[in-house]
Amino acid sequence: MKVIVTCGPSFEPIDQVRRLTNFSTGELGVALSNQLAHAGFEVLCLKGSGATHPGPGAPCRVHWFDTNDDLLHLLEQASASEDIAAVFHVAALCDYKVRQVTDEQGRACDSPKIASRSGALTINLEPATKVITKMRSLFPHSRIVGWKYELAGTPAEALAKAERQMRECQTNACVLNGQAYGPGFAFCRPHLPRQECGNKTELVQLLTAWLSANK
Repeated sequence: MKVIVTCGPSFEPIDQVRRLTNFSTGELGVALSNQLAHAGFEVLCLKGSGATHPGPGAPCRVHWFDTNDDLLHLLEQASASEDIAAVFHVAALCDYKVRQVTDEQGRACDSPKIASRSGALTINLEPATKVITKMRSLFPHSRIVGWKYELAGTPAEALAKAERQMRECQTNACVLNGQAYGPGFAFCRPHLPRQECGNKTELVQLLTAWLSANK
């Protein structure tokens, strides 16, 4: 069975040397890729170029992406050419991209490298491509697992956001973690009790066992 794991951060350019990005090493996605490969799955790991964690190891295949749109293009290629049984969307993607950069006089700064003497700048942002909303149409018969990392709010509010993601994106499950939820991870599925994992090792073992049981 062929499985896709996305991992690491995307970035969106400000100019050709500066960028917006997320804090993500790719560690969790690499660990999941290795665990799935060890269990006998054929793994395609789509890894952000800014990820600092090494791996995954053989026999996983690794393709690299920079921006959200780069990742979407790789997913479109995979959906057209391969029979994908499951997608684990672990990557930490940008919510916004740069629409325009202007100086204090309102003039557009479109140099490949904006001069450091330009003074105060205003960066206008717009929503970046929301990749998870495209997943179900790309992989209509695959099991899809999304992620929610929430920092603000209560555990109940964080769980409600995980449920909304599953409902709106038609995913099979969502992994929830972050300060709003509390320690560890919650593996959430529609209309089923959530399962809790205390650390990343327990989580990747749970996800691999879940997929193996639903071949």
